[in-house]
Amino acid sequence: MKTVYSIADNILSPLGCTTSENLAALRTGRSALRHYKNFSGRKEDDYVAARFSDEQRHSLMVEGLTWFESLVYRSAQECISRALIPVSSSKALFILSTTKGNIDHLKEENFLQLLPWESANRIAMRLGFVTRPMVVCNACISGVSAIIIAQRLIAVGAYDTIVVTGCDVITHFVVSGFQSLKAMSPAPCRPFDMERLGLNLGEAAATMVLTSTDPSKGGELAGALRKGEWWQIVSGAIRNDAYHISSPSPRGEGCADAIRCVTEGIDINSISAINVHGTATMFNDQMESKAIETSGLSDTPMNTLKGYYGHTLGASGILETIATIYSVEQGELLPTLNFSERGVSGRVMISDKAQTVDRHSFVKIISGFGGCNAALYCQRGKGTEQAERCHDYDVKHIVRLTSEGVTIDHRPLISDGDGDGLLTRLYRQHVGDYPRYYKMDRLSQLGFLASELLLREEGHREPCADRAVVLFNHTSSTPSNRQYEETIADSDNYFPGPSLFLHTLPNMVCGEIALRNGYHGETSFYIVGSKDDSIVERVVHATFVDKHIDSMLTGWVDYLDNACFEAELRLIERKTME
Repeated sequence: MKTVYSIADNILSPLGCTTSENLAALRTGRSALRHYKNFSGRKEDDYVAARFSDEQRHSLMVEGLTWFESLVYRSAQECISRALIPVSSSKALFILSTTKGNIDHLKEENFLQLLPWESANRIAMRLGFVTRPMVVCNACISGVSAIIIAQRLIAVGAYDTIVVTGCDVITHFVVSGFQSLKAMSPAPCRPFDMERLGLNLGEAAATMVLTSTDPSKGGELAGALRKGEWWQIVSGAIRNDAYHISSPSPRGEGCADAIRCVTEGIDINSISAINVHGTATMFNDQMESKAIETSGLSDTPMNTLKGYYGHTLGASGILETIATIYSVEQGELLPTLNFSERGVSGRVMISDKAQTVDRHSFVKIISGFGGCNAALYCQRGKGTEQAERCHDYDVKHIVRLTSEGVTIDHRPLISDGDGDGLLTRLYRQHVGDYPRYYKMDRLSQLGFLASELLLREEGHREPCADRAVVLFNHTSSTPSNRQYEETIADSDNYFPGPSLFLHTLPNMVCGEIALRNGYHGETSFYIVGSKDDSIVERVVHATFVDKHIDSMLTGWVDYLDNACFEAELRLIERKTME
């Protein structure tokens, strides 16, 4: 497998429009967090966040694009113009990482043209890409997930160069959702601190250009970029703790499993730093501290950047990886802003002062709703290509569930589908004893029922650490988005609900399947142009780069309305080496 290098980057945030401007702000201890009045006008819902000023917003808007799309385009274009990469090649790809995208345009008649993949495609064409893009929508771990799948796709030779951009913006929809979860702090957040009260949100865009071309070998690419050794994206892992749909496991098993996967075979004493999620919520920080302790990394310096930027959702994993690369390269780990006294039980090395580091490698960890956790291992220096592993697979079973009926392994089970009533009928006839079903949104119910029929064919059900759940669709979670929007549209009839908000994240269907079956492997959700997009098979193939994944529940799950839905899931197993 090929070595993957990071050759260019951009951080576009309220602290600056370039990576260098952001790093300068971080080194002086500047924070973008400010107090804001709530969108609804309810004083009790005022909040603290990192937002672009009106002047910044005016200067960054791109004609013909929304605010969200403008940030994505600006960040990606800055990288591409500087790196001189051949985006018009069939071996170049654009990946967008986001949780809610253009959600503030939900009420507009043309909203379907503003869905995440449509935005990604519009931006990719403006940037000059000729291949169809992909969107990673994996809750709070989306950014790291996007880096991981990009690294895998390049490692197996599917692409030579991938531009990965993460972005989310502050909206009433997102702020009200996190407030409904009682997760927001009324003051600047204090990660890992005894007095922490919750998270702050932020908006930003961040881009990394990844390639298999070794820049140290010279040529036009090397001449356009900085000199010296290059940073590699060595490995990444995603794991589900299958504990709860919105709360992490207190012992941090999923996070610890992801860390163990990326540090396997590495002397932990060679790891210079850990950049953590560190949202400053009670459960996240406690969980991460236990995961770090059980991974044997208690004596490794760690930090979080949430006190500077807030939680930037789909941008956070990329932004924080970039900042950590430059921080470690300079021999120091940035302080954790607003930290004073440790308020977690896991033993961790965190400080409000800069910490000296003398080795050029680090681990980035992040966690999100739906039980997902991700870890990334990065190091500086020349890479060594690894031996190719078997990524081929056999299809064991396949289920197709649409509004018109159901087939299992191409045998008809139900041929008189009655639209939305079909889901209720399937649940009562073939499940019937899982009350969580009624808490799910329609997208999750569709995927859940298709998975139940699929696993029934397998003939056994048991917790599994080596099974992944990797799903795709085109319309994200549009019906749930619209349903949730109705609960916050009127300040006099204001009733946002946490469960409904959570299920506006499409990756919840992966989490629901993992929770039901005790699956602790990878859970990932991607948005693509169509069910037959060639990138779907490339992603499935590349996911087997993770040698710990032996089987996968994968396929298409899309729900637009009661009369238009489709799930086509496959149970596949890695082929054994001869």
